Amino acid sequence: MIKRILIVAVGLCASLNFISCGGGSTSNTFGNLHNRVLASQGVGLFSGLVVINGQNDTLPRVSPLSAGNSPGLMVLSPTRNIAATFDSSTNTVYAVSTSRGTTIGNVHLPGPSSSMVMPTAEPTGYAAVPTATVNGFVFLGAVEALNFSTGTLTTIAASNAQTVVSNTAGTQLLVFGPDSDAVTVLFPGAAVPPVDTSCYTNPPNSVCTIVQDSRLSRPVNAIVSGSTAYILNCGLQCGGTQQASVAVFDLGTLTVTRTIPVDAATMAFLSGSTLYVVGTPPTAPANACTNQTTAATICGRLDVVDLGSGTVTSSAAITDGYHDRMDLTTNGQLFVGSSNCTNIGNVNNPTGGEIRGCLSIYKIADGSVIIPPDNGDVTGLQGFTTRNVEYVAEGGQLRVYDTTKDVLLINDFVPQGTIDIVGFVADVKAIDFF
Repeated sequence: MIKRILIVAVGLCASLNFISCGGGSTSNTFGNLHNRVLASQGVGLFSGLVVINGQNDTLPRVSPLSAGNSPGLMVLSPTRNIAATFDSSTNTVYAVSTSRGTTIGNVHLPGPSSSMVMPTAEPTGYAAVPTATVNGFVFLGAVEALNFSTGTLTTIAASNAQTVVSNTAGTQLLVFGPDSDAVTVLFPGAAVPPVDTSCYTNPPNSVCTIVQDSRLSRPVNAIVSGSTAYILNCGLQCGGTQQASVAVFDLGTLTVTRTIPVDAATMAFLSGSTLYVVGTPPTAPANACTNQTTAATICGRLDVVDLGSGTVTSSAAITDGYHDRMDLTTNGQLFVGSSNCTNIGNVNNPTGGEIRGCLSIYKIADGSVIIPPDNGDVTGLQGFTTRNVEYVAEGGQLRVYDTTKDVLLINDFVPQGTIDIVGFVADVKAIDFF
């Protein structure tokens, strides 16, 4: 009888994918992994941040880290010691220590957020909340300064704050809102808790400067490099009156020094002196699906910008939609993801025709573009330095791409090219440098 009980116990332990057995604690098992990846999973019994062994794409026997019922967007601190995720079911941001595998704390927001930053290794973050209300003012919107150690926040009023970008020190925040041709620059260290209304009362001041320049046209995001920010002017795609461009912005003087015209601009990736800029032009011929055989009638555009000369050196057609995810692999494959794109066919019920979604792969070596046969919004991208693979959260599933062939990786661990996580995978981050 005892022998039978032991056999049943061992079998049960092996069948529980996420739970640590055999007497070892969850934290010890977590600590013994050296290639850890977190995936935010928001459906099912094991909702939270699922731990993945990035060395072989398997799910170790580790319980998910607690992060609410519907964790989605994730951000990491520069040293990757802290991971924060937004839970849409409660409008709460959870922070976890990646070294200990434990929760640091959480902060409840006054509304939903689609943009967060963790600029330093300290347990402090910032979230843009466009629907936050500020008492006594008719405007909506704020950047919330999050203190995970105390579970408190400081509201910094900023009209329609949709996207927040930090400088490398966390001392300056660039804030972008929809339907605006201005950039709000915040200095969060000078903000007075619990609610700072400096942006609504008397800017410019020690907390807030609103930059207005005729060369800014629906700025939506920025890439920061040292003392320079490359502001993405969405322009016509976002209802502006000007062509899309990259505005070179001096963070010291808070001035635009020049602009570089591009086809479209909602997201960018900086590699050395080259800036890869993507978006979907609203009109022909810029949105033509050049060199692609597809049923899609509109395509996005990737422009390669030489920052030295301030010119576009080459361009390529990619999938359409609103582009907000980019990642460059070590072997020169630029993964570009969008949402609300033209989906063609059905990957779950193929009929032999075209299958197309929101993922494009641009090969830097020859400028060619591969559109993988998959469907759905791309909400997370993560590459590695020691493996030629890219994790792609697309359509709620976590795909593994072989970047030497730009196809799904098929082996014994991922027989379908997908890591078998129950529920909807919204984002993915590697928390170890590997």
